[in-house]
Amino acid sequence: MPAMRVVLADDEPLARSRLRSLLARHDDVEILAECANGTEAVAAIETHRPNVIFLDVQMPGKSGVDVVQAIGPRAVCAIVFVTAYDEHAVRAFEQNALDYVLKPVDDERFERALARVRERLAERTASSLTERVLRMLEGQRAMPPGGAVAPSAYPDRFMLRSTDRVSFVEVAAIDWIEADGDYVRLHAGKYSHLMRATLSSIEAQLDPAIFVRIHRSTIVRLARVREMQPYFHGEYVVFLQDGTKLKLSRSYRERLQSALGQSL
Repeated sequence: MPAMRVVLADDEPLARSRLRSLLARHDDVEILAECANGTEAVAAIETHRPNVIFLDVQMPGKSGVDVVQAIGPRAVCAIVFVTAYDEHAVRAFEQNALDYVLKPVDDERFERALARVRERLAERTASSLTERVLRMLEGQRAMPPGGAVAPSAYPDRFMLRSTDRVSFVEVAAIDWIEADGDYVRLHAGKYSHLMRATLSSIEAQLDPAIFVRIHRSTIVRLARVREMQPYFHGEYVVFLQDGTKLKLSRSYRERLQSALGQSL
């Protein structure tokens, strides 16, 4: 599990002290800097390169949102906003924040946010390794004329909405996807996440060199396929690396065959 390298930014000394005391309970947390305003926060983030930042939404000069816009939402692995007003949560998630906590910060709510940070760091570490291996195995996409690399048209994460929060699932962590009524279920390691969407709309957002549809209700990451075994009437069972069994229908057999570069 990667350590949390944290920058705190809040213009209230008591609020910073509260966050510091909560973080001090955890051995895997290192506080790199504490900042009293947004300008200091931007400088500290650029200097220390943390993987986690706790940002007050309202600060003199640059707000927490201004800070994220200044450094870029991808500069830090996990952003947690701290605010006295619940309505600021919407602005936070517009900046790709992982979570937010309300002042005065509750112990239990803070621990849940910290657990989500740990999960994000672990996913990002695993995703980075997975994607490096995939690129070695699958090769880079063809370069456009002139040698310039075009930006990816595929999202690197999906947004999940519920009644009380917005969260995100990294595409690189997804093993397989199944239709579930009016939703799709994203299977990522030992976790599964329900997202309101159709399987076809999700398929259109995924790189066909990495994901392939094997059934009208199933999409699978090619790198997770361990083996295939004949079933009945020309169908196959696909086994994933973790032992999950999925049905491969005849109508999608040629698609998987082409993606794997082999005959079935």
